Amino acid sequence: MKTGRCYLVMLLFRLLPETRLFGLKAFLLRFIGVKVGCNVRVCSSVRILGGGSLEIGDNTWVGHETLIFSSSSIKIGSCVDIGPRVYIGTGTHEIDAPGAHSAGQGLSRDVVIGDGVWLGACSAVLPGVSIGKKAVVAAGAVVAQDVVECTIVAGIPAKLLRAGLEKTGRDVIQL
Repeated sequence: MKTGRCYLVMLLFRLLPETRLFGLKAFLLRFIGVKVGCNVRVCSSVRILGGGSLEIGDNTWVGHETLIFSSSSIKIGSCVDIGPRVYIGTGTHEIDAPGAHSAGQGLSRDVVIGDGVWLGACSAVLPGVSIGKKAVVAAGAVVAQDVVECTIVAGIPAKLLRAGLEKTGRDVIQL
């Protein structure tokens, strides 16, 4: 992404209606170097930062006040639903026990979010994580390890809550 353009586009986003003008927002995201699929809907309060790459698949919703920080690569699949206040980031640090700061040398680790994933409100996807297709991340969960497809994870750190979603049909699951 082009960081200078990104800064300007994020300023413009604040002037746009929260849940309208999705085509214009997609155009602006393409202008900064984001690969945006068809029918992508991004709320105006979303913040995208960093100089890495970002790819968003078709028919994806990015909810209110989501923060996406890419210092390497983030790939978000098609038909993904990202709830409000979700954090997705690629940057972390080595732990530096002998140094003055615990946060040592900076690292960047790619994030992959598969097709059909649902990220609940206030969840966090940490660097280096891959989330399999049709997985559900419960509200408030912190995903620090890979998530297998068709499962539900919850908690801090996120742990398996339910497997085999493809067999449940249209169950209503309250998390």
